[in-house]
Amino acid sequence: MSNTVAIVDDHTLFSQSLKNLVNSFENYEVNGVHKNGQELVTQFRANQPKPDLVLLDIRMPIMDGPETMAWLKENFPDQKVLALTMEDDEETVTFMVKLGCRGYLLKDIDPDEFKFAMDEVIKEGFFYSDAVSEAIKNKNNENKLVNLTKRELEFLSLACSEMTYKEVANEMNLSPKTIDGYRESLFQKLNVRSRTGLVLYAIKHRILLL
Repeated sequence: MSNTVAIVDDHTLFSQSLKNLVNSFENYEVNGVHKNGQELVTQFRANQPKPDLVLLDIRMPIMDGPETMAWLKENFPDQKVLALTMEDDEETVTFMVKLGCRGYLLKDIDPDEFKFAMDEVIKEGFFYSDAVSEAIKNKNNENKLVNLTKRELEFLSLACSEMTYKEVANEMNLSPKTIDGYRESLFQKLNVRSRTGLVLYAIKHRILLL
């Protein structure tokens, strides 16, 4: 009996080519192609047959990879998911693994290694390449927590919400210019370059809990 696979990727040409590749492998069959995580969620909620494996992109409109993984972790924690993306930064890799991804592959992977990775996730439950294992190790070695002031921690917590920076300024009774200063100071202190980086730092150090 074939292992069923769902593909979640917003690039039609890539997903169709990937479907053809997976269907060419012995004991594999694609039973769903979705343009974003929301389409996959709809399939799951409709009580349709669940795939044995989900191939998940990271950056997609409407519902991206991390959002999809968070939903699966809460609702179907045993679902096997293999990330397949162009995102190779350590923060994204470790974040997806933390959310329960069973493996993480880059889209330029050799087809034979790709097949091997799928086999391993199906049989053993996980597959991490040497590069991904090294990324996880590097992030785990970054254990030093930067000392933050009470106001910096307050700003960080609010920045991890859905508030705009203007709304954060109002909440903290500060000017937008002062908030900009907090943001740039934390970017430098925490060695991150974006609001997403702030969120990942907060999750890693349990300032923000999933």
